Amino acid sequence: MMATGVRAGPGEADDEFEPPPPRSGPWPPLRDLAACLRFYSRLPVPALPGETDRHAAPDFRIVPRMLPLAGLVIGLPGAVALAAGLALGLGPFLAATLALTVSTLVTGALHEDGLADVADGFGGGLTVARRLEIMRDSRIGAYGAAALVLSCALRIGALATLADRIGWRAAVALLAVAALSRTAALWPLCRLPPARPDGAAHAVGRPSGATHATAWALCLAVLIAAGLLGLPWLGLALAGLLAFGAAWTLSRMAARLVGGQTGDVIGACQQTAEIAALLALVIAVPA
Repeated sequence: MMATGVRAGPGEADDEFEPPPPRSGPWPPLRDLAACLRFYSRLPVPALPGETDRHAAPDFRIVPRMLPLAGLVIGLPGAVALAAGLALGLGPFLAATLALTVSTLVTGALHEDGLADVADGFGGGLTVARRLEIMRDSRIGAYGAAALVLSCALRIGALATLADRIGWRAAVALLAVAALSRTAALWPLCRLPPARPDGAAHAVGRPSGATHATAWALCLAVLIAAGLLGLPWLGLALAGLLAFGAAWTLSRMAARLVGGQTGDVIGACQQTAEIAALLALVIAVPA
């Protein structure tokens, strides 16, 4: 979720947001799914019947209800790459690295950029204003570079370990985590005020309580499906708990250090939630 310097995140709206007028056209959940895919990925999503401007800013008061399903679609290319790599005999490490490479290409490193900006801002700024200034700078510093290296290492290592222990079901884990981490990253967007009054994504709105609840309901359905496909129930429960805990913890840090959320904070929440969920599954799967 979101990166100053690459593209605006969804997290900088205020309570004065005026929703767009009602639109006719595609089935609303399908329209929201398409909007999520366009916003969170580089996937080529064609215009739906009745859409007048597929590049218009989405109404984030409603659209994120479909984010878990969008996460499945966004995670699918990486999951296919992981399963294919294992089937072709690349081994767990190379297959996991290939999966992460494909996933990063699909998102355009959207979340990774947010993580790097937050690491630089939180680590290098002494005041709120300075932290926000650093986060808006497109250049990467030592904290950001270290965060990216550690994030990639932890995710590749966790995926490789899962692939070694449960084979192709590691691809199922990747799909489940893609949905879970993005849902968990909605927490700061829903609960914190914008840190900047002039953010680039100021007009997209804040998810309603119903939108947030619907997203978590769909995420739960995804986790149940993953359990039915062979992932350990205890691991899935632990993944959900730790993913939310990671997003909550980073949200509290953002509230204290920059006074609210930004698109970068939401992106960093997705990354930390993804790492936490993958590690939870590794813990739950016997060696």
